[in-house]
Amino acid sequence: MKLVYDVKDRPKFGQLIVFAIQQLLAIMAATLVVPVITNASTGSNMSPAAALFGAGAGTLVYVLFTKAKSPVFLGSSFAFLGSMAAAFAGGVSMALGYLGLIIGAVFAGLVYVVIAIIVKIVGVKWVNRLMPAVVIGPTVSIIGLSLAGNAVSDLVKGGAAKDVLTYVVSDSSVPEMAEKVVSVPLADPLIAVFCGIVTLAVTILCSVYGKRMLKLIPFIMGILAGYAVAAVLTVIGNALDYDALKVINFSVFESLLADGSVTLSTFLQVPDFTFLSAFGAFGELSGSYIASIAIAYIPVAFVVFAEHIADHKNISSIIERDLLEDPGLSRTLLGDGVGSMVGGFFGGCPNTTYGESVGCVAITGNASVLTIIATAIGAIVISFLSPFVAFVNSIPSCVMGGVCVALYGFIAVSGLKMIQTVDLGDNRNLFVVSTILVLGIGGLSLTFGKITITSIATALILGILANIMCARSRKSDTEADKEAGASENPETEAK
Repeated sequence: MKLVYDVKDRPKFGQLIVFAIQQLLAIMAATLVVPVITNASTGSNMSPAAALFGAGAGTLVYVLFTKAKSPVFLGSSFAFLGSMAAAFAGGVSMALGYLGLIIGAVFAGLVYVVIAIIVKIVGVKWVNRLMPAVVIGPTVSIIGLSLAGNAVSDLVKGGAAKDVLTYVVSDSSVPEMAEKVVSVPLADPLIAVFCGIVTLAVTILCSVYGKRMLKLIPFIMGILAGYAVAAVLTVIGNALDYDALKVINFSVFESLLADGSVTLSTFLQVPDFTFLSAFGAFGELSGSYIASIAIAYIPVAFVVFAEHIADHKNISSIIERDLLEDPGLSRTLLGDGVGSMVGGFFGGCPNTTYGESVGCVAITGNASVLTIIATAIGAIVISFLSPFVAFVNSIPSCVMGGVCVALYGFIAVSGLKMIQTVDLGDNRNLFVVSTILVLGIGGLSLTFGKITITSIATALILGILANIMCARSRKSDTEADKEAGASENPETEAK
């Protein structure tokens, strides 16, 4: 695709701020939700704002290691959710659990560092042989397609909800009823879908028909349009006390008010950094706990390494230069690994390259690394600003779902573009592509104790094995062709 801003281009300052906000809106929801999910499963109190700070700081580290040549933002990794839960489950205290998050992030980062050293020594050609276009193309596609369910799920949900007391059978063998409080969305699914479709439509119109600036910020325009429609419906719903129209949860702004007024302490807050919560827990460390953290984090890091390759192959196809060669896979791995350590130190969450960020680059044609740097700095600054974090939390799921339809779709299409030159009339290629697509979209994940290999990693690994099997057949055909050619030309055979 034709880039409006190339990697080294420098947008004007005003435009740069707007572009950075757009990238933030694209990645912020996912970055903030990782600590929220961990809190719900472990009873911890991880700070989403601290995770945002860690993502921004980790991205700056990544940009530094990659010599400002890769336009990708690092955000909180969903792959380590189980590992983070294990850190709290294995700790004798909550403080030790927070320390475990930091130790785990270090273990994950060290895996990348070790692989980076190996790559530096032996080179990167083995990656291209192991994962050619026939393997990496469908893998990139399933990164987007595997998220399609999340986009559709968000599309039918509003942000406003009410807690409902329900009763469930606690044990199927004993008909006893247990109380359970669940949050039920208020907005009618059709109303939510309407808001999401408005968001998607405005995003498409701005991207396709917009003038230069509108074409570069379609996500901001789409989110603002969807949010405005949802806000109007919510105001009407509140006035009429009609739950079906209540799309936005405005209660998230209540924490900004102290005695009915906005104060500096509520407007500007220092995030609860993980290293502060872990302070003083070193005396509780034991060898068995450190070993359990290593077991929980290290295998997952190898899985995420496969996704690291896929993401960088994807962004390479967008900017039309191979990032595995320049700045080199060793540098991207070091940036990702050390960036994960930084993310864990501040926010508890190891970082990873974000498909949402790659999709944003693909749709807008803005590959300026300066935009990524501004986004990272913005994430750090905004993590201290409660109103902005509250605003992002108030964006209803259906509005973000409308944006994600475009984002995830572009990731899938980017992967399909990689296999345009692959001969799918050859059954050997067809088997490899079909294996990856079906297993990835079908969601085959493998669990060994506390270790879970994600569906994307499973599909990639089995796709690589299928390609190796077929590669032997290709080699045999090549040798047979050479022999046939030699037989048809006796002079060549004699030579």
